[in-house]
This record gives sequence, C-alpha cells and structure tokens, in this order.
Amino acid sequence: MTALLTALGAAAAIIAATSGGAPTAAVSTTLIDAQIVEVYVFLLAAFIGFQIITKVPPLLHTPLMAATNAISAISLVASIVIAGAERPLFINIMGAVAVAAATINVVGGFVITDRMLKMFKKTEGPK
Repeated sequence: MTALLTALGAAAAIIAATSGGAPTAAVSTTLIDAQIVEVYVFLLAAFIGFQIITKVPPLLHTPLMAATNAISAISLVASIVIAGAERPLFINIMGAVAVAAATINVVGGFVITDRMLKMFKKTEGPK
C-alpha cells in the first residue's frame, strides 16, 4: 500500500519536474497537459483496482473473472488502438505492454471460467 502511494507521489514529482519551463507552442502545452491527465488517470485506476481486488473474498474471484471477460476484451481493443497510433515511441511501447497484459487477462479469464464450469459438471460413476 505504501509502495503504491510512494510510486504515485514519485510519478507526480517527475511529471511536475518535466512539465516545468516555458512551452514553445500551444500544441506542446496541450500535449503535456493531456499526458499529465493520462498518467493521473492510470495511477488512480491502478490504486482503486488494487484496493477493490484485495477486498473481494476468494470465493467470488472465479465468478467475477467470468463476468469481466467482456470488459477485459474492451481494454484489449483499446490497448491495440493505442499501440498502433501515431504517437511517440514510448507511448507505443506502453501500448504494446498493455496489449500483452490485456491478452493475458482475457485468456486467463477464459481458462478460469472453463475450470469453474468443469467443477460443476456431473460425473457419472460406474454402474
């Protein structure tokens, strides 16, 4: 918990340090402002997601994974769009990492759902 808050503070300090100074054009100011907002949204989503997941009882993890496969697929499509957009190289690399993470999430969700469904199948015993 404290490590996540420390990372949040460090990221805010880095953003504040790199965005200082006089911008040369209005376009660069808008791009910097947009990147700051994107980083804040990402860090906030990571923090809230961590807090929510740690409070879910283990008994509910499998049904929740089964229900959120569609949301994971939406995040996969969004990460593909970001990875392929004409943006700076760093953003494209982060998009590729997001594609990998979202793919692992979708595949893992389907594997866990399959295992859950196999648990509830009736097994026929010998007659």
